[in-house]
Amino acid sequence: MALVELGRYARNEAMILVGRLESEGIEAVAFDGGASIADGSYLLIPVRVMVDEDELSAARDILPA
Repeated sequence: MALVELGRYARNEAMILVGRLESEGIEAVAFDGGASIADGSYLLIPVRVMVDEDELSAARDILPA
């Protein structure tokens, strides 16, 4: 399993997208969701949503237009 970046999103949007992908059977992981939480800027740092490279095309098809 090699992870590739699907995209970068606001923290809450990324968590919703991960849930949506997983509901469709596509494993997804949100990276950087807790970055800089100590200094209060965690909402300003984009969260990377990662999927298996073999599922990237299917994941893109699920993204909202």
